[in-house]
Amino acid sequence: MSRTVRVVVVCVLQLVLVGAAVAPSLSARVTGQEYVLEVAPVDPIDPFRGAYVTLDYPGLVQPEEPREEGTVFVPLVQAGDVWRGGVPQRDRPSSGPYLRCEADFRLRCGIESLFASQETARRLERQLAEGAVARVKVDGRGNAAVVGVEPR
Repeated sequence: MSRTVRVVVVCVLQLVLVGAAVAPSLSARVTGQEYVLEVAPVDPIDPFRGAYVTLDYPGLVQPEEPREEGTVFVPLVQAGDVWRGGVPQRDRPSSGPYLRCEADFRLRCGIESLFASQETARRLERQLAEGAVARVKVDGRGNAAVVGVEPR
């Protein structure tokens, strides 16, 4: 195999890997329906990781024990003008919206971080401290992406 062919194969493989890494978030953004979830800040901007805000969702039930590790599904239930998460379960819900999450000591559903410019991240931190909601898009497979944070 020539050197050029090997370079092309490596480049194509890298593109496939990048595509696989962003596919769940991209699918949620493109095909998902929008839900509004209560949100709270977790920590301030970390200068080593860049401008982002780490988000916590008080309405999502966290696993009680570490034995709940692995993929879990969190059904979304409407509670007034916001949606809350139900009890995490191993089986995919047969109806209604749900989040596909990874559980260990806490749930990770792909909506825990929101990247923004330094200025926007600082504004979001203040906004979250005063009470805010996150607009989250969720596709039919439970993949989710944060599309915005706004005052409550």
